[in-house]
This record gives sequence, structure tokens and C-alpha cells, in this order.
Amino acid sequence: MFRTKQRGRDRPRTAPAAAAAALAVALVGCGTAEQAHLEGGPSSTRTEFTPRIGLLLPDTHTARWESFDRPLIEARIRQVCPGCTVDHANAQGGVATQKQQLDSMITAGVDVLVLNPVDSRALSPSVAKAADAGIPVVSYDRLADGPVSGFVSYDGRKTGRLQAEALLRAMGAEADGGRIVMVNGDPADPNAIALERGAREVLDGRVRIAKAYDTDRWRPEIAHARMSGAVAALGAGSIDGVYAANDGLAGGVVSALKANFVEPLPPVTGQDADLAAIRRIVAGEQYMTVYKPFEPMADAAAEMAVALGRGDPPDAIDPEGGDEATVRGVPAVLFDPVPVTADTVRDTVVRGGMYTIAQICTPKYASACAKAGLTV
Repeated sequence: MFRTKQRGRDRPRTAPAAAAAALAVALVGCGTAEQAHLEGGPSSTRTEFTPRIGLLLPDTHTARWESFDRPLIEARIRQVCPGCTVDHANAQGGVATQKQQLDSMITAGVDVLVLNPVDSRALSPSVAKAADAGIPVVSYDRLADGPVSGFVSYDGRKTGRLQAEALLRAMGAEADGGRIVMVNGDPADPNAIALERGAREVLDGRVRIAKAYDTDRWRPEIAHARMSGAVAALGAGSIDGVYAANDGLAGGVVSALKANFVEPLPPVTGQDADLAAIRRIVAGEQYMTVYKPFEPMADAAAEMAVALGRGDPPDAIDPEGGDEATVRGVPAVLFDPVPVTADTVRDTVVRGGMYTIAQICTPKYASACAKAGLTV
């Protein structure tokens, strides 16, 4: 599926047919490389070359990047390529910072980049610079502009639809003609655009979108300010629901609603299944989130990066649960998201191993957890 040009580097090569066959075996499913090794066969796409991989993440105010995605990607790289090295950088939400980090990795001579861009358009020149240097870029979660070699993510449009459908269910009788506020993500992030598009496909014609805001860099404090403004403009008792594009924004929305004495709280959406959001859901402060198991996506990105870094053109990549797709002309692997409400926490994030009940149900949430049936 993913194809790259020979990049003219001085590295050991296998015959093209043998490399393609080995890579197809390695990428068909999780654990294949290890099984092949144990059985005495070829492991992964192993050439003697072990690429240096640059991993660039966008911020720390979204908990998942450093808590889940980074360690999962690094662990999978170590599994499929024990000799590979990973250079990691986090932009802390700064576009200029990420440009500098990306340029530094190009100068340092990394062989492949895994990039989650702070601003997809602003990073385009740097992505082009990487391509000019013969360094393929795997775009992670958010699709960067420019000559990207591959893309791994969840289906943003489907996520937006799931959020909107859940919001309508939570609104009940107010779903037809009720007033909602939309707190969308960063307009420079293609994911935010896809989320809003999917949500509006469900919401338009059903509810009145009284206010709609974009949120620069997905910052919760901006969501707090936007929601406070909406309450002031519309009135504390006239908001029937809030579409918040992710859990960080949902946290800002909920804090603003509480600060403005909005009671009862209207249903609020989210995504990413942050631990704080799961606790808010159990406590009845946030209605839902979207669970996007991070391990399959991290595995796919790691395997893709290793293959492209070695110069082995992947013929197929079919991680468990992923669908081959083309997004804006870029070969992609997309995964399906899962909605989570209070009554499905156990069957989703707990059963999936993301959190334990003990992590969710701290003493502060013990009573709410008992009501939700979340007991050990």
C-alpha cells in the first residue's frame, strides 16, 4: 500500500521482492515479527540498517500524547527494530518551536519522521524540506500539509458524528429545536475540520446552533473563555447542550458552566477518553467522550516509520482494526472510534486496559462510581 522511492542512502539492501514479502508478513498483524523470530524465520523486514526515527508531538495540555502515544510508539519501535533510536520532541503548543524541532531533526540526519503537527499548514514548508532531504514523514493523528508519505489516525468525521448523535440522545425532548453551543478545535488542524463536519451532518436541521467557536491550539482556557461568553450572551438557562470537540475543551467548558452557576449542567461531549474526562462522566458533569484505543494506532505508525526509514517500500499494512484509505491523496490507515458514556465505562476504557477502576474511582468519586456500578 505505502510506496517510497529509493532514497540513495548508503545502507544494506535486500532484493526488492524479498523485502516486500518480508514486510508484508511483518505488518499484517501485531506480534508477527516476534512469532517469525521464535519460529526461526525472518523477523520483521530486518535489513542490517537500523534507522534513526524522529518523533514530534504537539503539546502537553492534551494528556494522551506523553502519557500514552509516545511510550506506545517507542515500545513498538523497540519491538520491531531493537537497534532503532528515537529522537523525541514536544512543541508545547508552539508552531515556531515545532518548526525548529523538525528542522533540527533534519539537520541531525534522522531517517524518518513521525509528526503530529501543531499547525498543519504552518508546518508544510518543513515537511517539504524533509522530503527534499529524502526523509519520509508519517503524519500521526493529524494530517500535515505537504509531501507526507503516510497517515495514521482515527476517522475524524465519524468521531464528530458519534459525538453529535450522543448529544442529541442526551438532550432528549430538547433535541428538536433546542439551543446548543459548539466549541470546536483548532481550525489549523484538519481533524478539527473533520470533527465539525461530521457533527454538523447530524446537528444541522435538528438543533439551533446559537454560538459556534474555534479554539486556537485546542487550549482548555480558551474554551473556558468562549463558554463564559456564550453564557453571558445567551443566558444561563437557555443552553440545552454543548458540543465540545475534545476532552480538554470539555474540561474548560464544564469549569466555565460551573463558574457561571449553570444548573443543571447541560450535556457536554468530548473525545480522547482522558482520565479527567472519564471521572467527569462518572460524576455527571460531562455526558460522553470518544475512546480511541491508542495502541493500534501507535503500532501502525511505528511499523510504518521503521519500514520507511529502512527504505523498504511497504506493499501492505493491515493492523488489527484498521482500514486502508486515502485521505487527501495520502495513503492512510484509519481506525474506528468508540463512544463512551457512564454506563459503558467498564466495557470500554476499563476492559480495554486504558484505566483501572481504582484509577477512576478515587475517594472523591467513590459515591458516583458506586451509582454507576463501577466497583471492584
